[in-house]
Amino acid sequence: MMPRPLLIILFLLLFSGTGTALLAQEEVIVKEKPKEKEKGKKNKVIDSIPPAKKPMNHYDSAFAAHQPKKAAIRSALLPGLGQIYNKKYWKLPIVYGALGISGGIFFYNLKNYKDTRFAYKVKYNMRVLQTDSALFSKIKPNLQPLGEESLRFYRNQFRRDIDYSVLFMILIWGLNVVDAAVDAHLKTFDVSPDLSFQFKPGYSELARTNGLSLIIKIGK
Repeated sequence: MMPRPLLIILFLLLFSGTGTALLAQEEVIVKEKPKEKEKGKKNKVIDSIPPAKKPMNHYDSAFAAHQPKKAAIRSALLPGLGQIYNKKYWKLPIVYGALGISGGIFFYNLKNYKDTRFAYKVKYNMRVLQTDSALFSKIKPNLQPLGEESLRFYRNQFRRDIDYSVLFMILIWGLNVVDAAVDAHLKTFDVSPDLSFQFKPGYSELARTNGLSLIIKIGK
């Protein structure tokens, strides 16, 4: 049987070793926790970084530079503005020339309509109401010899031509808008050197026969 002092010394040594081991484990745990927190913070920082933007291809860059909607709206507000947006300056004389001609026809018909209407009104009042005789001298010289039926016919014809000229102007305006939108769409059409056609003789797996195959290459 061991002496009591020796047992007490062994017990203290075991207790102190166990306590030291527990303290060491606690220190390891405490030291590992900040590392885990730091790791979590790093992950959060990495996750918070926005993803890199994909590079724009030829189609996207051309569409961003020339949007059909913008071209159409500009041409609708002011004829030719969409063509300027698409950098098709050579179309401006065509647009303004067509609108100028239709506008000239409109004012020509409007002037002659007013003259024939005035002449018809004066001659009608002179015959039926016996009035407006003093206004006869204000009738255009080329209209004075004409009778009432002729004046009414010309008046109605010029009135109809006014309507046609207005419709023609609206049509040209609309074609101007359509042309600007189509031009903006065609800006995205790829005509790069990567487009190619090749004829290749040999066996075709699709047709399962020998012959001449047409190969279309688009892009690299």
